[in-house]
Amino acid sequence: MSLKTFGLEVAAWNGWADSPRQFGVILGITATFAAFAYLLRGVSRSGAIAGAVVCFALFAGAGPGGFAALLSLFVVTWLATRFGLASKQIRGTAERGDGRSASQVFANIGVAAICALLYAVHRHPQFLLALSAALAEPAADTVSSECGQAFSEKAILITTFEEVQAGTNGGITLAGTLSGVIAAVLISLVGVRFELLATGQWWIPTASGVVGMVADSYLGALVERRGWLGNDSVNFIGTLVAAFVAVSLGRL
Repeated sequence: MSLKTFGLEVAAWNGWADSPRQFGVILGITATFAAFAYLLRGVSRSGAIAGAVVCFALFAGAGPGGFAALLSLFVVTWLATRFGLASKQIRGTAERGDGRSASQVFANIGVAAICALLYAVHRHPQFLLALSAALAEPAADTVSSECGQAFSEKAILITTFEEVQAGTNGGITLAGTLSGVIAAVLISLVGVRFELLATGQWWIPTASGVVGMVADSYLGALVERRGWLGNDSVNFIGTLVAAFVAVSLGRL
């Protein structure tokens, strides 16, 4: 059964769930998504609740495209965390076994949810650009980190270019960086497919997501390693940078 059957057409989304039927369908899909993510151990119990909140905001505010981009982000990052899992467990750099917590969910997707709500109120397409970039960035950041650790034991610190252990805050690898760029492209193309973006705009959230990924690495090296900021704060700032860059590029 298609989304259109429920009146959830991708095109010309009104900027909010504008009928009880739409509201009910979105609520049901949101609850199912959160439960599915929890059963796959992609999120913890608190992460599932937080995920339901941001999923509802994305779907209700930005339409099916917002949900499709979020679902793609979850699938891509879930697969990445399990790629080369055995070697990452040996090095002690693997993701938590019970999935991401509420704070991690909000840190990675909170900016995108805010952009969806802003679009629902103001109906300005630049908020959709920012939303797409704010989802492309955590995809790029997570995939680059996970694949970099899976492919390499050593990394290069982005600030000093010294060799460090893979998984070190601020450490980057060629394989990880390329994987992150591919992840950002995938999220952007989903946005195009579900009409969050015009076809010619796919490069904007891609480039913005990559910029945010690099900013995340710099912050990891400069402040997270020193204990000045935690990982959640760094991730949130990375997505915020990506959103601002996307809005700036969209004005060119």
